[in-house]
Amino acid sequence: MSVKFATEETLGRLTKWLRLLGFDTCEDSSQVNESGPALDRDRYRLTRTRKRYEQLQGNRGIFIQANEPAQQIREVIRALNISKKDINPYSRCLVCNTLIEPVDREGVRYAIPDYIWEHCEKFRQCRRCRKIYWAGSHIDRGLKWIKILFEER
Repeated sequence: MSVKFATEETLGRLTKWLRLLGFDTCEDSSQVNESGPALDRDRYRLTRTRKRYEQLQGNRGIFIQANEPAQQIREVIRALNISKKDINPYSRCLVCNTLIEPVDREGVRYAIPDYIWEHCEKFRQCRRCRKIYWAGSHIDRGLKWIKILFEER
């Protein structure tokens, strides 16, 4: 399942979690309003505004009711019947949504704290914003959260 999203600004934390799960997720109210030039017609538009949702009905709109990001992600998963096999965790840049790729360790030495450099062998980088990623304890916590998220279904 290749699912894409466009979220409004009020859903910033949800946007981050969707990207963490590997979903192509743009954050732009103009895209949610369908007036933005970059809007991809096959994106689901996520909104917390009832009026905007009513405009989107029948056009891939999903109204998000919950306030907490954990509950918001559950709403999206339920609405689209997303399963664990549909996700690709830690494959997108959390900042700019670009796919991240393995990078030569020596090529990022200048930007890595010494402790991380000494303890990590593999690094990935966003080609667009140049953010560097590595496997730390946050990866394990995130994977545990993902496991719990999909066990609840």
